[in-house]
Amino acid sequence: MNPFKRLPGAASMKWPRLRTSIIVLFVLGVGLWGLTYYWSIPPETSEPSQIAKRMAPADVDPSTVTGYTTAATLAHVTNALLDKPGGYMSNDVLPPFVFMDNMPAWEYGAVRQMRDLAASMRNDMSRSRSQSDEDPDLAVAEPQFNFPTNSWIFPATESEYQKGVRKIRSYMTRLTGDGDADFYARADNLNSYLALVNKRLGNLSQRLSASVGSYRINTNLAGDPSARQTKAEDDDVYTETPWLQIDNVYYEARGSTWALIHFLRAVRIDFKDVLDDKNAMVSLRQIIRELEHTQRTMYSPTVLNGNPYGLFANHSLILSSYIARANAAIIDLRELLSQG
Repeated sequence: MNPFKRLPGAASMKWPRLRTSIIVLFVLGVGLWGLTYYWSIPPETSEPSQIAKRMAPADVDPSTVTGYTTAATLAHVTNALLDKPGGYMSNDVLPPFVFMDNMPAWEYGAVRQMRDLAASMRNDMSRSRSQSDEDPDLAVAEPQFNFPTNSWIFPATESEYQKGVRKIRSYMTRLTGDGDADFYARADNLNSYLALVNKRLGNLSQRLSASVGSYRINTNLAGDPSARQTKAEDDDVYTETPWLQIDNVYYEARGSTWALIHFLRAVRIDFKDVLDDKNAMVSLRQIIRELEHTQRTMYSPTVLNGNPYGLFANHSLILSSYIARANAAIIDLRELLSQG
């Protein structure tokens, strides 16, 4: 008997196994792609008045407690960030999450808005004057939201943000009844918060516009003849977002505006009297409307970076236009709030 003689039917036995393996790999690949797509869907926007009602005790009407809606919305946005499909991804180190860079960029944008509101609540909205004591709960919560976004363990970012939420909830409890917490819905406090928003949106608009490289006039020292800066710069400055960072900037802007929509809707409730007194409510509503356009569904599978006047779209420039219009309206709103 020849030991090297091929057994009859060996090739026919290999083909079914190979076909089965291909089918299994294909099904796994499609299933993994479906999961990553599902995990990349951001949460829907919510109405702060409904958020506050869900969080408030049964015997408390949150619409009568100044500041409750804003604090509840901050807690809700943080929880939504941690509990969305796929959970919090910015600190994940295992596949497939480590390859999903768009959602971590989205999360980072939302976190920056959370930090701005927490800082404003701690430094301005909860204090009657600059020499007054800061609220003990907000003094703990604000640093928690500034914890690094990518800490995987010892401690994990999620646990630190959850500590911040617990302190926000404690502050909300103290706002009701005979608690010693307070919230001052004044025009100057709202103006201070909008100053942070103004700079944040301006930065995002500039970075989105830089998806197409261009030269701009250096206006860093414009308007002040005695102004100086550390490093000298040319009159013409070339700006361009690196090609591999275009989608990250885009999703960061989407996450930032998603969180900001919630916060400005809450401001519309807690600062209603101030806005009505300044005849500024319609301005805030228009700002929110512009930001809502940034959350429209993008049907392209990738962030396109076409020429501004070319055949293909440039999603970054489109998003930048909405953000720039909202930012211009915020500047006008701040002027209204600063008037006596």
